[in-house]
Amino acid sequence: MNQERVFKVLLGPHISEKATRLADTQNQFVFKVATDATKLEVKKAVESLFSVKVARVTTLNVQGKTKRTARGLGKRNDWKKAYVALQPGQDLDFTSTAAE
Repeated sequence: MNQERVFKVLLGPHISEKATRLADTQNQFVFKVATDATKLEVKKAVESLFSVKVARVTTLNVQGKTKRTARGLGKRNDWKKAYVALQPGQDLDFTSTAAE
């Protein structure tokens, strides 16, 4: 996978209470990813950017919510998130990357 695709696959970390609890207890991290990204692409992107070994990747599509506005009904964009489980002994540090 080329370097350009690596940066297009991972859009950023998804921070929530559930994501924080998973990171602390089960060594899993949650990322917002491109909607056309595959599990293999997510695995390779995380391994190359953070220099860690990935054990498992689970993806799911999040449907955008329907919101009511002054102009009528609107809809937020659909997006995709990935749960990345690291192998035992591995840790992910968002402050420093392998590219530095």
